[in-house]
Amino acid sequence: MTIRTQLTVLACSAAFASGALAAVSADEAKKLGNTLTAVGAEKAGNAAGTIPPYTGGLTTLPAGYKKGDPVRRDPYASEKPLYSIDAKNMAQYADKLTEGTKGLMKKYPSYRIDVYPTHRSAAYPQRVADNTLKCATTAKVPADGRTLSGCLGGFPFPMPQNGVEAMWNHLVRYEGDAFTFNYKAFYVDSTGRPTLATAGSNVSDFPYWYSDKAEAVNNYRVKVFYTEPARRAGEAILLQDPIDYANAGRRAWSYLPGQRRVRLSPSVAFDTPNPSTGGASTYDDSFVFLGSMERFNFKLVGKKEIYVPYNTYKMVYQSNADDLFKPNHLNPDFVRWELHRVWVVEATLAEGRRHIYSKRVFYLDEDSWVAISSDQYDMRNQLYRAAFNYVAPSYDIPAVLAQTNGAYDLVSGVYAMNFYFADSGGVKYIAPPPEREWLPDTLAGGGVR
Repeated sequence: MTIRTQLTVLACSAAFASGALAAVSADEAKKLGNTLTAVGAEKAGNAAGTIPPYTGGLTTLPAGYKKGDPVRRDPYASEKPLYSIDAKNMAQYADKLTEGTKGLMKKYPSYRIDVYPTHRSAAYPQRVADNTLKCATTAKVPADGRTLSGCLGGFPFPMPQNGVEAMWNHLVRYEGDAFTFNYKAFYVDSTGRPTLATAGSNVSDFPYWYSDKAEAVNNYRVKVFYTEPARRAGEAILLQDPIDYANAGRRAWSYLPGQRRVRLSPSVAFDTPNPSTGGASTYDDSFVFLGSMERFNFKLVGKKEIYVPYNTYKMVYQSNADDLFKPNHLNPDFVRWELHRVWVVEATLAEGRRHIYSKRVFYLDEDSWVAISSDQYDMRNQLYRAAFNYVAPSYDIPAVLAQTNGAYDLVSGVYAMNFYFADSGGVKYIAPPPEREWLPDTLAGGGVR
């Protein structure tokens, strides 16, 4: 990053801290669709030619794929890795590796990443582009960044001026209007033994993106009915994340069949250990980051070229658990890595707040705004965990699916993956469920054994 860029980022961070918030000007917004893509990424490739120009993303269906099939074929299945990076040669590529990736290479000699040609496959419906252009000049984040206003159905800050704005782009990222899938979550302990942590059915929808609504209260809603293991069969959870965290906050309910009651679950947030991953990650580690930003201060560091998991169709759709979940780490043969430009956001624990992490560094893909990776540090400021989102765009919608996510604990040696659906039937896009389906009472009806 140039000195000029660094100074600009620092100035913008200071402006946010002082409360001087403003959307970009109409003249600046004209860059969208010209030198920048519709969602704010650089259209041009990099000077080395290792990142290609953006040409609209992947919207052509692969041969043999039928539109709407929940199991999406790998459009790049014939490609071979350009090279591999592991502990032996990581120094050569250190400037393009996250600290978490380097930490895994140092800890496990068998860990490697296979680097493939970069494809900028993220694509969106035209309404996303149209609404993003409108939002660029109207979106704001009052209440210390805990609320998003002045935008609906678009990326609010395609040209972010601070870390909070960049993270809001991730929180409202476009994955479609609604979908459902059956899934499994695995926990692999330090001896290398994989255990099924949970399995169930998931229904997710994103009211922020509904094309037929003039307003929305919620950004994200998910309802999960657990089927395995036996001790959790029949349990259910409903979570609703708002657009206005300052006045509404997250709402969550759970159903326990033994009690036959639906209960409010306020602890389903922040650094509470997530039982779906055997406690190997927190609730706000979901999708690398999920929930309110109130416990951290977010600084926009700038852009970098980083190796990240991308176009991971083979792992997300065509793998099986026995072959994928190996001791210490995922089987590298199934994970595709590419070089992409990312926004780097550094989050430090706010004064007077508590969390198990003292610092988190997020890497946001410029083409999709997905937080594709993060490094988490403990209270000694030592690298503690590394998290990854495994991106596999749904070219038939089009939308950028990033549901399968995992975390490595570099201290205990365990790792976990949530929303693994490769051997459970894939992801089916659906019409948004009616509002009555999001009432807490629906948990009891669906969760009875």
